[in-house]
Amino acid sequence: MASDFDEEKKKRQLDDLHKQEEEQLVATLAESKYHLPYVDLYRLGIDNEALRAISHEEAIQMKVAPFKLFGKNIFIAVRSPSEDLLKTLKDSMERQDLNPTFYMASDASINKVWERYKEISTAEASKVGGLDISPEVLRETAKNIERMQDIEKLLTETLEGNKIHKISRMLEVILAGAIAIKASDIHIEPEKDRGRLRLRLDGVLQDISFFGLDVYHLLNSRIKLLSGMKLSSNTAQDGRFSIMEEKEELSIRTSLIPGAYGESIVMRILDPKSIQIELKDIGIEPFLFSIIEQEIVKPNGLILITGPTGSGKTTTLYAFLRRIYSPEIKIITIEDPIEYHITGITQTQTNEERGYTFAEGLRSALRQDPDVVMVGEIRDKETADTAVQAALTGHIVFSTLHTNNAAGVIPRLIDLGVNPKILVSALSLSIAQRLVRKLCTFCKKENTLTEENVKTIKSVLDSIKADGKDLSKYNINPDAPFKTFSPVGCDKCNKLGYKGRIGIFEAIKTDEAIEKIIPESPNEHEIKKVVRNQGILSMRQDGIVKILNGITSIEEVQSVVDLNEE
Repeated sequence: MASDFDEEKKKRQLDDLHKQEEEQLVATLAESKYHLPYVDLYRLGIDNEALRAISHEEAIQMKVAPFKLFGKNIFIAVRSPSEDLLKTLKDSMERQDLNPTFYMASDASINKVWERYKEISTAEASKVGGLDISPEVLRETAKNIERMQDIEKLLTETLEGNKIHKISRMLEVILAGAIAIKASDIHIEPEKDRGRLRLRLDGVLQDISFFGLDVYHLLNSRIKLLSGMKLSSNTAQDGRFSIMEEKEELSIRTSLIPGAYGESIVMRILDPKSIQIELKDIGIEPFLFSIIEQEIVKPNGLILITGPTGSGKTTTLYAFLRRIYSPEIKIITIEDPIEYHITGITQTQTNEERGYTFAEGLRSALRQDPDVVMVGEIRDKETADTAVQAALTGHIVFSTLHTNNAAGVIPRLIDLGVNPKILVSALSLSIAQRLVRKLCTFCKKENTLTEENVKTIKSVLDSIKADGKDLSKYNINPDAPFKTFSPVGCDKCNKLGYKGRIGIFEAIKTDEAIEKIIPESPNEHEIKKVVRNQGILSMRQDGIVKILNGITSIEEVQSVVDLNEE
């Protein structure tokens, strides 16, 4: 048995070696002989919508693989790029009003794309455009949508009309509406006797509309086709499609899981504009902002952001990358998945099947001589060790970690097996964050505080003073009566009282005092005691400052931070 296992292992190693040799050969030929860019399709996500441009039979016959569709631009991988083949493909694409760009790829890469054809129904694969969402129609529809109530009104009109393409129109209204009011997710769920549409706005789900189950089933099929999913499957599925908005490509990631009354559909809108927030606009108070600015431009160090899912960690990391980006430095990211593309930065996506994990991705990235590396998440010893070593050897490493607060970073890394003595030199900054909704500036109203609230605010302000921080720097007069605001709701904020979100932050800088206690494997309480004189607000202190400045409400901050915790 052991010898069989060894043989199997040797065979796998030999196969991997052959694959690597083939990739290297194709890359060399692409550049030296054919003057085409080389692409490794194992490292890229394949767009199902691109496959609709060339049928499965034609792709096999010509040994080609369409893998990306961006507006009118289609990207096609070819195995043997003869002049005749490229001309034939160019003519065929132009007849479909598409502009092709050709790449050279290995047989293994092209086979990977051919496998994807099996996931698409033959009816869908036959023609490009038949299932496209028209950007022009979306833009026209969005002109009539300013708030959530407008989406509901348009959906009602669509369902009452006699249009043949009622479901297509309904989906256009849902997508245009979600994009217009800046929703992050669309939820379409079947209930016992009706379908339900909800949109997630500033992190909170809002009911938009209800409709019959017959409409739900038609919408379900339409979304599956558009996302490249199997129509008849009753298992969890993931898919995606893209739509163009002006010059930006919006990617829609679709997730579908079976439930008691049918399949629950969630469409996540990945709008590049939503992460193009400047570092100064995400809510970091001035003193912490100056510390972050100093740390992110240093030649080496590990900077970690912590917080639960949906707390804005990715947006903050991208803000860091954009802040430091210049053509003189090389930045590589390892993400799962790549949600947003940033010009000038090399972004790679993990692929568990191919063994391209965060740890392997980080090791590969370091062989490319980068100045800055961003790792989506540190979740195991291997990735933690590699990230720490990279930070020690002249790289800036940004990453995320799952802990409740900034003080939890050091114990968590030690739990993962990082040597505390090495951690001292590697870790530069630990940041924790949460997101809260901002009060609508048009309709917020001053409110009367309860005795309990006054006591909480006073206690937090006393802790700020006890830590030696000057309240006047935060625009707060401790002797004046506390002034706080609550939501009302108007046309400008979809009647919610809130519009947009902002971060609440805390951070710990690895200074001399922290360096002294790291080798002793300190707990969170010990770390919090040592960092009080760093002059950085804790999350509860930052939350109270934002409440007293009228940016958010007590209820919002209390929903993400325990204001009574010491």
